[in-house]
Amino acid sequence: MQMNKLGHTDIRVSRICMGTMTFGGQNDETESFALMDMCAEHGVNFYNSAEMYTFPADPKTQGMSEEILGKWIKARGNRSDVVVATKITGPGPRFKHIRGGDLKFTKAQISEAVDNSLRRLGTDYIDLYQTHWPERDANYFGKLGYAHHPDNTGWTPITEVVDAME
Repeated sequence: MQMNKLGHTDIRVSRICMGTMTFGGQNDETESFALMDMCAEHGVNFYNSAEMYTFPADPKTQGMSEEILGKWIKARGNRSDVVVATKITGPGPRFKHIRGGDLKFTKAQISEAVDNSLRRLGTDYIDLYQTHWPERDANYFGKLGYAHHPDNTGWTPITEVVDAME
């Protein structure tokens, strides 16, 4: 498996990343473990999840992807060999069940989301933490034609987001 540096870090990631959005929904724990075992056997060390997964979003299965990934890491004893990526959920009317529906990227919200993900993953660190989508209006999820509106100021300033992520 070809490996690449992750950004400006010394972390080496496989060119293929195993996405876990179906774990706990379309794939049960046994199937999910088998998929991750097969990936590991082929040199994949990079696993991606999100606080909102499984997908499609469902309050009954929210967070199960991270839980299953964490159980697999614990069962295989391979935390030092895998790179774990996960994401904070951005605003959206379908996600009222996540963090009480307050899905901004404030320092407090990011801290809560990270703590919840760490608990579900059963680890004390996350290698790559990302926003799932922007908090502010933008072109994403097939939405095109973004037009800036100066009065749209209800989002967290990017400097606060970056500081919180750090």
